[in-house]
Amino acid sequence: MKALAPGTVIFHRHRGYGVITAVNLLTGWISARFGTESRALDLNLSSDEVQFGDGEPILFRRAPPDRMPHARLMEMVRKLHEAGYQRLYLYSWPKPSGLHWRWHLFTGQRDWMQRAWREGWYGSGADYNFNPVMGWGDSPGASADELVHALAKFDPQGLAQALGRDEDHAAWFAQVCDALLPGGYMYSLDMQRGDDGEVPPVPVVPVRAGLPPYRGPVIDWPPGWKGLWTRRHALPARRPDFTGTQEIQLAAKSCPDE
Repeated sequence: MKALAPGTVIFHRHRGYGVITAVNLLTGWISARFGTESRALDLNLSSDEVQFGDGEPILFRRAPPDRMPHARLMEMVRKLHEAGYQRLYLYSWPKPSGLHWRWHLFTGQRDWMQRAWREGWYGSGADYNFNPVMGWGDSPGASADELVHALAKFDPQGLAQALGRDEDHAAWFAQVCDALLPGGYMYSLDMQRGDDGEVPPVPVVPVRAGLPPYRGPVIDWPPGWKGLWTRRHALPARRPDFTGTQEIQLAAKSCPDE
């Protein structure tokens, strides 16, 4: 299926040609404006008779588009690894709601917990649903090669920091891509320890609706990951202070000595 994004020209059998103004890849609802109409019309891609501008049908149910960008990002990162940019890492984890997954590309030192945040190198599936671009000048539905060129043009200094060798991680990432990408799945680095303290395998999530649960080989955690989680990763709960002593101490610290 072609890319579905704001600005895509469509054809409706009753209203003619129009332009998509808003799209939701999660639910299949779009808003489109036709002709000289001032108000946008809400349409459902699964039931309304909508086609692309060139006449190709939009089969949202039979061939749903990727509602998350992680598989495309994995293809791009793998190509960069093959080109010698092995110090490029892709970290993905779910939002607290569990409906969307965040993603973060970072370069240089492989430090998953203290990774550097670079503007334009991270995003969320919640934003991708309505505007399916990564945010560095790429176009909707761009191939992995096109994403590489767009990223290099957007931030050449940042991409240069990924030039170098990290053979352990590159080999792990290639194995993950071979196992997940053909079926339309992505990995999530969200470790939820069980009650017995055992480390579970890497969670695998489909990037399209209607895919069955992942049944492929177990995905192991990336190199250097398990040592970060020797105990449950949770901040200690702060005890409530009903006496006001803590506020008095903080106020005394903030006042300069007279």
